[in-house]
This record gives sequence, C-alpha cells and structure tokens, in this order.
Amino acid sequence: CAEIQNAISVGANSFLFTQYKYLAAFTVIFAVVIFLFLGSVHRFSTASQPCQYTKGKTCKPALANAVFTTMAFLLGAVTSVVSGFLGMRIATFANARTTLEARRGIGAAFATAFRSGAVMGFLLSSLGLLVLYVAIKLFGLYYHDDWEGLYESITGYGLGGSSMALFGRVGGGIYTKAADVGADLVGKVERNIPEDDPRNPAVIADNVGDNVGDIAGMGSDLFGSYAESTCAALFVASISSFGADHDFAAVCYPLLISSAGLVVCLVTTLFATDFFKVKTVRGVAPALKLQLIISTALMTVAALVVTFAALPAKFTMFDFGEQKQVKNW
Repeated sequence: CAEIQNAISVGANSFLFTQYKYLAAFTVIFAVVIFLFLGSVHRFSTASQPCQYTKGKTCKPALANAVFTTMAFLLGAVTSVVSGFLGMRIATFANARTTLEARRGIGAAFATAFRSGAVMGFLLSSLGLLVLYVAIKLFGLYYHDDWEGLYESITGYGLGGSSMALFGRVGGGIYTKAADVGADLVGKVERNIPEDDPRNPAVIADNVGDNVGDIAGMGSDLFGSYAESTCAALFVASISSFGADHDFAAVCYPLLISSAGLVVCLVTTLFATDFFKVKTVRGVAPALKLQLIISTALMTVAALVVTFAALPAKFTMFDFGEQKQVKNW
C-alpha cells in the first residue's frame, strides 16, 4: 500500500509541476494583455475620470484600474494553484489512510475520507475568502471612497481563478482518460490483467490522473466558481446604492455570508464524523443526506442573522433610470 501511494504521489507532483511551468508563462502573458487592454481605454491616462455608474463623482484613472486589476488577476491565479495543489497533496495521503482504515470497517474509512474532503473544502473556501478580503483592504488604501473602481479591479481575482481552473480541469481530465484507455487496452486485451490491477503501470498513471484532474483540477474549478460569484456580487453591491453613503459591512455582505457558511459547515461536519457515526454501507447515503438537511437549516438561520446585522434598514437602488428606496420589510 505504501509503495503504491508513494508512486501515485510522486506521479501527481511531477504532473502538476510540469503543468504549472506552462501555466506560469500563460499567466504572465495574459496579465500583460489585461493591463494593456484596460490601460488603453483612456490611453493610459493618469487623470481621474467621471464614474460610469455614480453620476457627478470622479473615479480613479484608467492606469490605476489596469494595474490593480492585473494584480488581482495574479492573486486569483496563485490562490487557485495553491488550493488545487494542497488539495491534491491531502488526497494522496488520505487515499492510503482510507484504505488502511477500511480494514477496520466502513465507519472508520468513511470518517477518514469525509474529514479529508472537509479539509480541502475548508482550505479552499477560507483561503479564497482571506486573500480576497486582504486584497480589498489593501486596494482600499488607494481607492478610499471610490467603491466602483475598487470592486471593478477586484473582479480580476475571479478571472485569475477561473483561468487556472480551465487548464487544471481539462488538462488533468485528458491525462486521466488517456491513461484509463491505455490501461484497459494493455491490461485486459493484451495481458489479461484485471481492471485497476497495480501490476499494470498504466493503472498507476490512471490514479495519478484521478488526483490531478478530479481533485487538483476540481479544487481549482470550485475556487474559480467561488471567486467569480463572490467578485460579481461585490461589484453589483458597490454600484447598487445611489444617493447614500456606502457602508463597508453592507458592500461586503457576500463575504459575510461566506464566512457564516464556513462556521455552519464546520459544525455540520461533526454530525457525520462524531455525533452520528456511519456503521454500515447503507448508512453512508443517509449520513450525507443528513449533512444537506442540517447545513440548509443552519445556513438559513445564519443568513437571516447576517442579513439583519449587515444590511441597512433601507437603501436606494437604481431602477430603470429612477432611484427607488428599498426597505427590509
């Protein structure tokens, strides 16, 4: 078991480091393209420009938006790569531990696998949330009350995450399918070796592909979706209020919801691993369904509390050319 686990771990690391070399070149080139396109909007002007959504107010120059958007893109790309790599490293060790725990019974194996998956989920969400919040605070030192420019530049964070997810997901998928087909052709057809037999070297490559594609690639993919949706919500929040002062807690409402979700999921995982332990194979599906029910109920309450605490009792929104006042009831 240890030899197989080591071979899979070494193969996965080798694939990812080779892939990241090409991704680094792509990231640098695409960052330059983003800077040139955004900066050329006003010919790399260093003069303040009229805001597009907030009438009668000036926003930071196009050159500054180009610089900060490029920085956000690089931050998103690095965070996506780190999330995928750490998730893959956790999985390669957890696979062997789950196999060993399975000798003791389904309960121990399920708990090990579930905790390992939870580690990656919490790592991905918390790392993305932390980096995004730090970026907002640091960018805010320059933008000050220019909410439109600040959150427009932050959208580069989501673009960086989704760009890395594209290559991680597709590249790993192609690799694992090629290894899977090769293992079946050589093992079953030519050598009459059972499927997924460790004596077939292509099976090791197939398992490497499962780790880099379905774990590292999926981790980057999930991070890309998480970052994109959060950045989009932040930008919409920054331009949705007119004629009123922007409150930082209200604008960062999407981040507060994500933070509440992390706390809720941390509590919910205890129900599957500690409070209601799985003892049979038939108990796996009900345990996962219970996770969904409990997390939904707790998150509904948490979202209600965060909404009343963060959002103002009333605010003004832009409604087809007119300003409309919205109340919480």
